[in-house]
Formats: sequence, C-alpha cells, structure tokens
Amino acid sequence: MLLRANNITVHYAKAMAVDNVSIEVGEGSLVAFIGANGAGKTTILRALSGLHPLTSGEIWFRDKRIDGMRIHDIVRQGLIQVPEGRRLFPDLTVQSNLRLGAYIRKDKRAVERDMEDVLERFPRLKERRGQKAGTMSGGEQQMLAIARAVMARPKLLLLDEPSLGLAPLIVEELAPVIRSINDMGAGVILVEQNVPLALKLAERGYVLHLGKVIHEGPIDELRDSEAVKKAYLGG
Repeated sequence: MLLRANNITVHYAKAMAVDNVSIEVGEGSLVAFIGANGAGKTTILRALSGLHPLTSGEIWFRDKRIDGMRIHDIVRQGLIQVPEGRRLFPDLTVQSNLRLGAYIRKDKRAVERDMEDVLERFPRLKERRGQKAGTMSGGEQQMLAIARAVMARPKLLLLDEPSLGLAPLIVEELAPVIRSINDMGAGVILVEQNVPLALKLAERGYVLHLGKVIHEGPIDELRDSEAVKKAYLGG
C-alpha cells in the first residue's frame, strides 16, 4: 500500500473539518476525492502533506508513519502536492520554475534528462520555456504547476482542483496529462469538483460531505450510485 490514513480527524481551532476519515491509495493507482465546497477534501490533502496537524489518527506512506514529520521530509519521501491556485513564481521563467521543482534532487544529469522529457510531454511549456510564468494563460500555468511537481519524481502526486477556473477545452487537455503521469507509475490523488472529470480518470473514489466519507469504492460503483448522481451529477 502506497498511502494509508487511519481514522484521521482535523480541526481548525474548535471547528471540525475532517471527522474520522480513513483512506487507502495503492501503488500506481488514481484515486478521486469528490465533494462540494467545505466537504474536507483540501483539508485532507493539507494533512497528508504535513501542512496541517492531525487532531487524531495516523498517516502512513510507504510503510513509514509521516504524520508529525516535517514538511520537507515528507516531500523527500516522494509525496508532492500541487495546491489549488498553482502557486508558481510568476517573475521566473518556465524553465526556472521547473528547476525549482527538482530542488531536493542531487542527480543533476537525471534532472536535465527529466527537464527535456517534461518539456516534450508539455509542448506548450517547451514553446514558452524562456517566458515568465506570470504572463501565461491560466491553463498554461496549471500545466506548469503540474510539470514542476513531476520534476520532483513523485511517488504520490496530490492534485487540488486542477481544473478550477479553466475553460472546458483546456480541461479536456488536462485529462490526458493527469493520466500520463499516472501511467509513468506515480500514484495520484485527484481532488475535483468537476465530478465528470474525476469519474473519467479515477479507478477508485471517496465521496465526502461535511468532513466525512459517505461513499467509497471502485469508480464504476460511484458512477452508478443514485446518491452520487443526485448530489453531484444532477441525476
């Protein structure tokens, strides 16, 4: 098992944001968290990344307990997050942003090989490798944020609302990018309010409501669930 969270609970001050949630992500799998705003999806990602402490529970990554571990040490384990809002360095070029994604790596030759590979996988970024990130479109910036994370060679990639604010045509371009990263062997947790996109990509899903998991299972079961259709697909 790549990642296992056991009965995790998270508070913001006295307010409970995540209530006794357990999740599992297998090696190389793509798992979706589905739910409305305030469901607890982003809070779970922040807890997994060490950005917010647990009130209770445990998080295990590759057979090592990581809750309470320092953030940069979690990153070194191979757990990488692409946060909502991209968080690029807008005054740096595309290529400089990509290099920063590999800052924890010491294998300089391999980093250069990965740089060329990433630019081939993201042809728009290759065209704009010398352009400042802040001058690109929203879709291009999202691609750069994901590509920067790939430069870290993640074992597990956490994607927080990657389609947010993007035009439908750009979202269509984003889907095969996420799939290709998963095909490279990285596990992926996809947090999405765009439920059709999540159902299209994921193998397994967790449906959250007010900090609790209310449904979980293979994605086909969630796709056929009347409760999920009614709540999230307008069925």
